[in-house]
Amino acid sequence: MSHLLRGELIKTVTTRTVLGFAVGGVVFAVLNVLVIAVASGTLDKVPEKEEALAGLPILLLLWGLVGAAGEYRHRTAAPAALVGRRDRGVVLSARIVAYALTGLLLGTLTTIVSVGLALPLLSDQPGPDLTSGDIGAVVAGNLVAFVLSAILGAALGALIRSPVLGVVVLLIVNFAVVPLLSGVSESGVNLTPFGAAGILSRMTHNTTLSMVGAGWVLAAWTVAITLVAVIVERRRDLA
Repeated sequence: MSHLLRGELIKTVTTRTVLGFAVGGVVFAVLNVLVIAVASGTLDKVPEKEEALAGLPILLLLWGLVGAAGEYRHRTAAPAALVGRRDRGVVLSARIVAYALTGLLLGTLTTIVSVGLALPLLSDQPGPDLTSGDIGAVVAGNLVAFVLSAILGAALGALIRSPVLGVVVLLIVNFAVVPLLSGVSESGVNLTPFGAAGILSRMTHNTTLSMVGAGWVLAAWTVAITLVAVIVERRRDLA
């Protein structure tokens, strides 16, 4: 398993895709801080200030999907299974772990940028300052959301096997279906992967679902879809 994981890690960190998403994550982090902490006016409540530290988990979801689905588009999934001489489900599991580890690195990078830029700007805002506990909770929530989103994206990529189709479907769901569902039932949106990730990363606050609850919801979706992806991978032709 270790050689499979090593090989998958090399693939995830040496492609231009990961560099593009790393730059995108940093750019979003900077823009989010500037918009929330500078351009949005007075922030006098802790949840409002926490939002300035928020990440964008959907970027990691898209990255995992594009990368994993690209294995089938470029026909590298079958050679990886043949060379590794392991069950196709094991190869996919190694790939998903590689995306989880790389997702942690990407999440750490963007979180460092957010916190480092936001805290000095938020110090000029009225109301209570963010405590070390508040900052730690936001950082932990961001990292959990990033890692689970990367895993979920990789599992979806293995199921869909088309980067273009996967990206289109996810963007439609995130920017069209979820807002419509939010108008009908906010609690229902919180139980979706998108809603739970938003709560974890503090993009969404003043909800009935806690960060811990959101973590369990996102973890449940991630585990379920990953198991389905591994089972399906074992039963179908990789060619």
